[in-house]
Amino acid sequence: MDVQGGITVRRALELPGLRSGLPEVVAGADRLHRTVRWVHAGEAPNIASLLKGGELLLSTGIGLGTRPAEQRAFVTKLAERQIAALVVELGTRFTQLPAAIVETARSTGLPLVQLHREVAFVTVTEEVHTEIVNHHYALLQQAEEVHQRCTQVLLGGGGVPQVLGTLADFCGNPVFLETADGQLLYAAGPTAIQAATEASGGTSTVSTGGVDPLQVWEGLRGRRPERAEGPPAGAVVVDVPGGGPGAGSVRARLVQLPVAGPLLAVHRMAAERAAGILAVVLMQARQEEELAARGRGDFLTDLAEGRCTPDDAPAQARVLGFKPGAGPLLPVVMRLPDGGDGLAPGGGWAVLARAVTEELASVGVPVLVGVRPVEGRVPLLVGLRSESERTAVADRVAAALRAGVERAGMLRPGARAPVVVAGGVAGGWAAVAAGLRHAAETAAAAQGLPDRPWYDARRLDTDLLLWRLREHPDLAAFVERAIGPLRAHDHRSKTPLLPTLETYLAHAGRKAETARELHLNRQTLYNRLARIAELLGTDLDDPQTVLALSLALRARRHVT
Repeated sequence: MDVQGGITVRRALELPGLRSGLPEVVAGADRLHRTVRWVHAGEAPNIASLLKGGELLLSTGIGLGTRPAEQRAFVTKLAERQIAALVVELGTRFTQLPAAIVETARSTGLPLVQLHREVAFVTVTEEVHTEIVNHHYALLQQAEEVHQRCTQVLLGGGGVPQVLGTLADFCGNPVFLETADGQLLYAAGPTAIQAATEASGGTSTVSTGGVDPLQVWEGLRGRRPERAEGPPAGAVVVDVPGGGPGAGSVRARLVQLPVAGPLLAVHRMAAERAAGILAVVLMQARQEEELAARGRGDFLTDLAEGRCTPDDAPAQARVLGFKPGAGPLLPVVMRLPDGGDGLAPGGGWAVLARAVTEELASVGVPVLVGVRPVEGRVPLLVGLRSESERTAVADRVAAALRAGVERAGMLRPGARAPVVVAGGVAGGWAAVAAGLRHAAETAAAAQGLPDRPWYDARRLDTDLLLWRLREHPDLAAFVERAIGPLRAHDHRSKTPLLPTLETYLAHAGRKAETARELHLNRQTLYNRLARIAELLGTDLDDPQTVLALSLALRARRHVT
């Protein structure tokens, strides 16, 4: 039985119908593995024009012609049509096959079989067609089983990476989901161990035992300068239908590459069924552009949280399209308002990622922009030419992020502005991972701080420490002891004092600057400071008191 969807010529000769005719292979014995797509019996001299290729042609020899030139032309045309084999029954026209027929079959590589006994062609046709249909049905059953497993994966909470992992396990080769123009969205390899990201790595990946799908894609797909020559030999490419206008709308492409072994007809069938499932998943996730942005966000998050090693990071970043120069890297994280109340419906994550990428590309700044919608976070990695341009680039990145949020319409009117945090300049991928992690935590800790274009993560370590202690009851008790009386006063008074104390401490106790910022005359400020000292029972000129009050004012954002 041939695994490509039919039976082989050798198998057809073993069936009772042809075996009873005492078949003798006189040419093409080394090509009996050819697939028999169908069986046809006919005697017309021009029968080659009626065939499509892959047929097992049964003949009594009447149509082969009487002259050697006719016989050679007949066999040559069959070979050009790429039929599976020519079977000639001796007795009606020939007692043995003419030399012209045998020699031409050998020179063209056409399997040629002569039958020494009469057989019922209808019996041969029925037997071979039954074998073909039965095998095709078996392949359909296997493909349907894969389809059911993919469906169960989705029902169990899995997503695109898990569906691709199921398909990769079945075909024993890496599987990829690309955009219609060839950009990688997700990758998976056989023998899936764990989901490395939700995708694809872009991009999400499913880690594999022995086969690295990202390296495979970069080597066989990503490095090809032109895509016009099509996929590598033996690959399977299946369109994933999109939701756009027209019957031919393509949202993405499912690609199987024959790395560990050949891809068979059943693998294409399984891919075609998986493509339908993926179309639904992609439609639910809106579009492949957002999936790619999520994949990049997954990669950056995996790097920050240790699920992607610094050694593997450069290759994955290249696959995702991030190709900085030799300079250092700058990790940046933007966080949208907590709770989701400030977010407008409809998402807009893909629009945001595209807007930021286009803006920074226009000024020659390489950037890898990812999104993490569940956490309301946008991690980025920016390439610098030198450490000295950190501030200028951070200004540009922060402006692009805020403009992208506005362009995407992601915030409700009156919502707090997003927080943008830049980490320290990183010279290697291990430092990048630490910087991304630090920036992400600092962005969460900076919620509620006075609005700034961007914050330097290195200057918010105190806020980060307090944020990490936010669940500890001692922190709430400390805040209550330090500024509880002021909070109680402000709750019932029309003249709150906490803003005065906060501004006073921010200016390091300089009364003239404090009064100027609060638009107060000096005597009014003096009176308020005296009232604050009285309520707290402390001396505002004492350094330890000032330190405790400063920490309490920062910590109150994190406690109820």
